Amino acid sequence: MEDRLRHRFARPELLAQALTHRSAGAPHNERLEFLGDGVVNLLVAEALYQRWPKADEGALTRARAELVREAALATIARELQLGERLTLGPGEMKSGGHRRDSILADALEAVVAAIYLDAGFEACRAVVLPWFEASMAALPVGKPEKDAKTRLQEWLQARQKPLPSYDLVGESGEEHAKLFQVRCSTPEPPLSAEGEGSSRRNAEQAAAAAMMELLSQSK
Repeated sequence: MEDRLRHRFARPELLAQALTHRSAGAPHNERLEFLGDGVVNLLVAEALYQRWPKADEGALTRARAELVREAALATIARELQLGERLTLGPGEMKSGGHRRDSILADALEAVVAAIYLDAGFEACRAVVLPWFEASMAALPVGKPEKDAKTRLQEWLQARQKPLPSYDLVGESGEEHAKLFQVRCSTPEPPLSAEGEGSSRRNAEQAAAAAMMELLSQSK
């Protein structure tokens, strides 16, 4: 694992904790995940700020959101083969938790925190930023695609239509692996679409994307 990460841990217990899901008992990776989320956001924000000196705040914010979203982090985790090294409880092992985006993304953030605590910010930057290089290079310079909720809002505003509403219509799964269902509704035109995700925010984005598809078909 250290070879894949390209970091030798002075405190290998940090890596072991980062790869331990809460279903496997304590010490698990939730606190490391919390810290890693902040470190990842700072590293990516700093890199975008330096790479795009003329981009405005909105473009930088959208780019960061694209790079640190759950699916993007899970993709990096798969490239590093983190799933194969996760310690999971019996229930999560049976349900394929090592392949779930939410668990992989959380584990990646926890690993980032472990590297940060083990070696400091500069060493963490040197290890972690290359993981995002390909995705960062693929973004349109200064003009990353807006998220679905933003695109839907701008589409409606441009046509002087009321803004959409988002309602939580269901939750399923265990507490640490919930799946949320959200309905997006527009009064004019009167349409609704549903989406699901591992967080309410992700479900709202999926519902907004489904609504954009409906609107494109109803033109």
